[in-house]
Amino acid sequence: MEKKILVLCTGNSCRSQIAEGYLRHFAGDKAEIYSAGVETHGVNPRAIETMKEDDIDISSHTSNNVDEYRDINFDYVITVCDNARERCPYFPTKAKKFHHNFPDPAKAQGTEEEITAEFRRVRNMIKEYSQQFTNENL
Repeated sequence: MEKKILVLCTGNSCRSQIAEGYLRHFAGDKAEIYSAGVETHGVNPRAIETMKEDDIDISSHTSNNVDEYRDINFDYVITVCDNARERCPYFPTKAKKFHHNFPDPAKAQGTEEEITAEFRRVRNMIKEYSQQFTNENL
């Protein structure tokens, strides 16, 4: 039976989208992956570009509010920022909770190169975490 995984962030625009992309990639058909935010900010174009560099297409992802998934019985809920963990609504499920606070690449400042470098750095951290998560839990 495939597991249901929810990745939660504040705006469901960068970190949770990148994590959803990698978890889908690494989990294959072993899990159904969802991502959501406590708010919705749309999928960040830079997140889409950064993932494309690693041959993962998240351009068709949507930005979803966590309330849309209230009726799904998740096996795992992963919060990828402290804000989401603090504001996360209570899920009346047996979901096992995981938390890893990744830096928000959308807050990066500086030149185009510096911002791109920060997106890549965070992408690689999330990639490593996602691979490790699927190895240990699926």
